[in-house]
Amino acid sequence: MDLDLVLNEYAMPWGIKIAMAILIFVVGKFVVKLVVGLVKSLLSRSAALDGMLIDFVASIVNAVLVLFVIIAALDQLGVDTSSLVALIAAAGLAIGLALQGSMQNFAAGVMILIFKPFKSGDFIDAGGISGVVEKVQIFSTTMRTGDNKEVIVPNGGIYDGPITNFSARDTRRVDMVFGIGYDDDIRKAKSILETLVAEDERILKDPAPVIALSELAGSSVNFIVRPWVNSGDYWKVSWDMNERVKLAFDEAGISIPYPQMDVHLHKQPAE
Repeated sequence: MDLDLVLNEYAMPWGIKIAMAILIFVVGKFVVKLVVGLVKSLLSRSAALDGMLIDFVASIVNAVLVLFVIIAALDQLGVDTSSLVALIAAAGLAIGLALQGSMQNFAAGVMILIFKPFKSGDFIDAGGISGVVEKVQIFSTTMRTGDNKEVIVPNGGIYDGPITNFSARDTRRVDMVFGIGYDDDIRKAKSILETLVAEDERILKDPAPVIALSELAGSSVNFIVRPWVNSGDYWKVSWDMNERVKLAFDEAGISIPYPQMDVHLHKQPAE
């Protein structure tokens, strides 16, 4: 075979194709880098988006664009890329079906990072777990329970149900119920409750606390006590108030009813 023929028929055309494919790949990679940088820059301007979400979106954009660059380079070499695209689409569908749960967790994670129903350090009740949020990730949220256990909760389980954020507001209302006996002096009991609430400096004056007789129950007369406190004082005020009310009622001779059972014995006459 003539050398000139080989060069003209094979070497030159294939050399040009390979050179063009390499050029497409190199220039494409450079363009992808610019586009990904622009996407990260635009997303970073939004204070509502978490840095981890921005990096994740940027990585997805980078992977998709690099895939297009590779397909374009292969197409320049004369490779039939239609079958490759179909294969990638089929693989993507199969992976999507296999990872339905993970995709749900991912979508929920994106929603959490965008809308921020809670943040690290908040005490929440979500996904059947109550605890302090330590870390919010794309697929899961790490929480620390009151007894110092670390619980990793899938984001899908969190976002699919109610989310109670106990740290979202600066103040909270402490709802307490104290019962006294029907024979006790209700005016005296109410006066004691008002005094105890007024003496506690942690209880806010505005909104004003509510102290009222709420129910004539089956075995007790129930008072509701509803003071407002700073969120950080909630449990301390609740526990302290229970103790102080019991001691004050005991000192004033006011009873706190509790469930009782009267047992009557009937003696049968001897036959």
